[in-house]
Amino acid sequence: MPEKPAPRTDLHRHLEGSVRLITLLEIAKQYRLSLPADNLPDLQRAVYIDRPTPDIIDLFPRFDWLRSLFVDYDTCRRIAWECLEDADREGLDYVELRFSPLFMAEPHGLDPMGVTSAVCEAWEEARFRLRIQARLIGILSRTYGPDGVEIELQAALSHCQRGIAGLDLAGDEARHPAVQFVDHFQRARDAGLRLTAHAGEFAGAESVRQTVELLGVERLGHAVHAVDDSGVLDLLAERQIAVECCPTSNLYTCAVRSLSEHPLPRFLEKGIRATICTDDPTLFGEITLQDEYELAREKIGLDQAQLDQAQRNGWQTAFLSDAERVDRIDLAKGD
Repeated sequence: MPEKPAPRTDLHRHLEGSVRLITLLEIAKQYRLSLPADNLPDLQRAVYIDRPTPDIIDLFPRFDWLRSLFVDYDTCRRIAWECLEDADREGLDYVELRFSPLFMAEPHGLDPMGVTSAVCEAWEEARFRLRIQARLIGILSRTYGPDGVEIELQAALSHCQRGIAGLDLAGDEARHPAVQFVDHFQRARDAGLRLTAHAGEFAGAESVRQTVELLGVERLGHAVHAVDDSGVLDLLAERQIAVECCPTSNLYTCAVRSLSEHPLPRFLEKGIRATICTDDPTLFGEITLQDEYELAREKIGLDQAQLDQAQRNGWQTAFLSDAERVDRIDLAKGD
């Protein structure tokens, strides 16, 4: 009898970077939105990132095209539903879908609270209609500064009982370091939200250290530059901080110079609870989690035991209750 495949998690997937391009074309036609193309093949060529892009500024128009489709709350609900449906069709067992309500609301003057409610409505529907298990993570987009992200924090706190299980910090890491958001994260922790944050992607190891020590996160997004300081690696191992690794994203945004230099093997060898994720599937050419696992094997050099460990790490560090986690980890072990 063939061995049952171990369940797979994707703990780092952005809603805004996971939209269906066919939906973008449909909404653009309906609302007369400006896009670089009016047919799917040409739009794919314009939007997809398929090679390393040293200047991050070159990526911004792609995000603007994708977020331009959040024209109203019904569309926000629809896109969230489609993201969850696509993860289910992909064969994932669990996904954490993160989103920045202010980033989504800004182009068409929506209320971030209304955007959050719409996304949560999609999550509530998915609970009953889809096989996949999911949680939502509210992003504080640090680019808006401490005052701006207060709006996003309030949106997350108001929807703790409607699918939002955690809080993330993303955006301009260099200009808005962790120290600016200590109070925000403390209030989120007090409210029972789980905590992750982007760090060490476009800033150095010290950014990783500050994020761990000042914000008290359980997980880190990317954290590739943690390897630049052995003391920071020790800190992650000692505190059992998980790392959400996104190989394709890290290569194409030049966070790493090549996949052969990706720190994922070092994280695992150090005992750091690293897992494998997709980040922005649409932007990176409709990649899947399976694509990322194959890259980890073929280009980064993980063996089967390391791949299995990364998979187990996903379940061990998912924003689930202990009761929900036990059954999933047993499956991941193949028991």
